Amino acid sequence: MGTSLRMMRVIDSHTAAQPTRVIVDGGPDLGVGSLAERRDRFRAHFDRFRTAIVGEPRGSDTLVGAILCKASDPSCAEGVIFFDSAGYLDISIHGMMGLAVTLDYIGRLGIGEERIETPAGVVTLGMHPNGDITVRNVPSYRFQKDVSVTVDGTTFVGDVAWSGSWSFLVNDFREELSVARAERLTDLARSIRRALARNRITGSGDEEITDIALFGPPQRRDANSRNFVLRSGKTFRRSPSGTATSAKLACLYADGKLAEGQTWRQESIIGTVFDGSVKVVDGAILPTIRSTAHLIAESVLIVDERDPYCWGLS
Repeated sequence: MGTSLRMMRVIDSHTAAQPTRVIVDGGPDLGVGSLAERRDRFRAHFDRFRTAIVGEPRGSDTLVGAILCKASDPSCAEGVIFFDSAGYLDISIHGMMGLAVTLDYIGRLGIGEERIETPAGVVTLGMHPNGDITVRNVPSYRFQKDVSVTVDGTTFVGDVAWSGSWSFLVNDFREELSVARAERLTDLARSIRRALARNRITGSGDEEITDIALFGPPQRRDANSRNFVLRSGKTFRRSPSGTATSAKLACLYADGKLAEGQTWRQESIIGTVFDGSVKVVDGAILPTIRSTAHLIAESVLIVDERDPYCWGLS
C-alpha cells in the first residue's frame, strides 16, 4: 500500500483573503537553470503536480500555488515559481506575501529584507516588526495608453501595462463594483479579454494580456479606489491584486498623479486593501505593495496512484 502513495507537505495562507499554497517538501525536482527555465520544465514535464496541488478535488480556481526553488541568482535567498488552475504565473504579489509568512513559519525568513528570484525577475520581500509585509516589485511601466475595445456595443478605454504580468486597466469604470455583481463583472471582464485578443491588442512582444482590472470609486473612506480584477483563469481576485495595483501605480506616476513615495490605497471587490507606492531608480518605476498575510493550515497532500483523480481534475 505504501509504495503507491506520494506525500507533499504544504502550508496554506491568505493575503487579503486571497489564498496561497506553498509546497515545502515532496514537490518535483526541477533541476538547475534560471527560474524561467525551471518554470518551463515544470510545465513540460511535471504539470500533473500543478493540477494535483491547486486543482479540484484538493484546490479551487481561487488558489495560487508556489514551489520553493534554489535561486540561480546568488544575491537571492530563495527562488519561487507560482501557478494556478489556469497555468503558470511569472509572479504573484499576494503569493509573495503568503510565501513570506510561510518562510517565517519554517524558520527561513525573519524581520528585514530578502531578495527573492521569480521567473519575472528579482523582487524584494520585507518583513516588518508590526506584522506588515512589503513586496518591491519588478520594474513596471505602461505600454499603451487609452486603448479602446468594444463589448456588446459599449466601449471601454484602458491602459496596457506590465508589472510582472500584462494587465488591461479600465481606469474609469462606471458600473457598480460589488460582490453581488461578481458574476456580471466576471462575464464582462472575460469578454473584454476576448475582445483584446480578437483585436490583436497585446503586451510587448505580442504577449497575452491575462489580467483585466476594472477601477472605480472606493467604498471605504480610507481608500483611493476600488477594483475588480479577473485573473488568468475564470475567477476574480479577492485581494486588490498586487500586479494590477503595481500596474496602476506605474500609470499614475507616468501621468503625474502619484508622487514618488506617496501612498495609494487600493480596495478590492470585497473591501480588503493594499497600500502601494513607487520608487524610481535609474528611470525605472519600482512599485512597493504593503499588506499582511496569515497562515491558515499546514498539511500533507496524499497522492494515491489507485485514485483516478489523484493528480486532480484536468
